[in-house]
Amino acid sequence: MQTVINALATGFYISYLPALVIPFKKNTGAGFLGTLLAVPFVFLLPQDYILYLVCLMAFWAFSVWVCQRARLGGAYKGHDNPRIVIDEIAGYFTAVLFLPRTWPYLLAAFVLFRTFDTLKPWPVKNFDRMPNAFGVVFDDVSAGLLANIVIQLFIIIARQSGF
Repeated sequence: MQTVINALATGFYISYLPALVIPFKKNTGAGFLGTLLAVPFVFLLPQDYILYLVCLMAFWAFSVWVCQRARLGGAYKGHDNPRIVIDEIAGYFTAVLFLPRTWPYLLAAFVLFRTFDTLKPWPVKNFDRMPNAFGVVFDDVSAGLLANIVIQLFIIIARQSGF
């Protein structure tokens, strides 16, 4: 069972790829790859907004559980271990909530999510400081939410401007 938990937590071990190329660097790009892994899965999520939201909230809870189990399993100690990327997947799924599934929106959500996840503005930093699995997941969820809000505001402004 721990092997399945570890596979889920690491994005089916995608987070190990950068370490094979750059074994001595702390920021290996595993979060980038975890987010990239999430992109094709967006197309498998429900089209209905309410069902998407229900599935998303279930995935948030599942991600916290997987993260906690992976940390307790011993292989991924420390706060927000870079090998755990299920939180990036949850964050990206949040970033594309209620957005059209077209490449411009998916790319904008990707760029903004990665930016907010890296810079950790408020409230992302508050969640990042929590020393538990909830904080590990919800710093990414809040970064995704910020990215989503920026895109939604852009859509509203563009529509009112006649674009």
